[in-house]
Amino acid sequence: MTLTTFDQQAAIDYINAAKLARPTLDLAEHFGIAKRTLQRWKSGEVAPPAHVVGELQRLLQFGAVKKPVGDFKFIDLFAGIGGIRNAFEAIGGECVFTSEWDGYAQKTYLENFSDGHPLNGDITQIEAQDIPDHDVLLGGFPCQPFSIAGVSKKNALGRAHGFKDATQGTLFFDVARIINEKRPKAFLLENVKNLHSHDKGRTFEVILRTLREDLGYQVFYKVIDGAHFVPQHRERIIIVGFRDPVIFDWSMVDLPEKGEHRLEEILHKTKGEPKLEHDGDRFYDHANRKVLDKYTLTDNLWLYLQNYKKKHQAAGNGFGFGLVTPDSVTRTLSARYYKDGSEILVSQGGNKNPRRLTPRECARLMGFPDSFKIPVSDTRAYKQFGNSVVVPVMVAVARVMQPLIADATLTQPSDILQPA
Repeated sequence: MTLTTFDQQAAIDYINAAKLARPTLDLAEHFGIAKRTLQRWKSGEVAPPAHVVGELQRLLQFGAVKKPVGDFKFIDLFAGIGGIRNAFEAIGGECVFTSEWDGYAQKTYLENFSDGHPLNGDITQIEAQDIPDHDVLLGGFPCQPFSIAGVSKKNALGRAHGFKDATQGTLFFDVARIINEKRPKAFLLENVKNLHSHDKGRTFEVILRTLREDLGYQVFYKVIDGAHFVPQHRERIIIVGFRDPVIFDWSMVDLPEKGEHRLEEILHKTKGEPKLEHDGDRFYDHANRKVLDKYTLTDNLWLYLQNYKKKHQAAGNGFGFGLVTPDSVTRTLSARYYKDGSEILVSQGGNKNPRRLTPRECARLMGFPDSFKIPVSDTRAYKQFGNSVVVPVMVAVARVMQPLIADATLTQPSDILQPA
């Protein structure tokens, strides 16, 4: 596992701080590992998995170490369960506004983040001027086609048009109108890889033209695979923009080699693992050291999936379940995982049917720490993690953006010249 010096030293610091905070705690026993493994973590020889660092952070809630906040302000649009927010809080940001329309996602968000501001619903119903001033806008907006025909007609007539004409009626329009009104120092937008080719590339064309030409921002984009940080292939496009000229290049983002992470890092341990107060025995039977039987596929479902795969193999198609072992890197976790779990089925060996990942394992697969609470049903949790972001990917990008935004003082929007 390859980490930056910052990451490696941070992990060591967390281990040492946790020991100071809980001097009677045996960390090796707590994590169900050998003392030699703990020593290798402390020496920096080997870095602990992401979910272990998250658990160390949870232990530090006792007050030994506190994360600095408030270096800059950001807003969280289309917030989901707060995956992008997690990353920008990690680099010292303070969230001053949140918008998420789904009630179940709101429940999870509120369980994990306590703010001095309310959680707003439908962003289309909120006036841009009512949103607090901020340095950074974050958003994983849904992908929708734009009315290119209307734009083309205006071009043919030699008439000017702006983002209001090009994007009206889409959720990206709400991103654009807020940027136009508030003029943040920077933004980060996240979407599925196919945004680049959506509607034959026309959707992405309008997005870039809006951000660059209409709003006047310097824009960079890249598709990044979550497999750099977690044992899951998950390609997502990330778009970052800056109001003022900056030196930015994607080569500045530290992406460890893919293949270093294996599924065993996030699976429940058969030798036992710490009992999380907010999970209890909901996913894992700690007394018997095993995942609950309800996550094992029934005979009927397992037979159906096997027959389905054979049918498509005979037709020359690649459709079918994805059977994984602790040494695997998984397919992309999707929002439909709750239906049958077919894209990621964990082999249990022998004649035992495979099982789904538990919601806690899904959280780990997305890079969420074990301190992250899951207050909704399994079905809702699978949907939420399947729709979320790989948190360490966002952290890696946020760290490169940090020096470009952290020392910026937000000025009044009225004092900023609008782009030509």
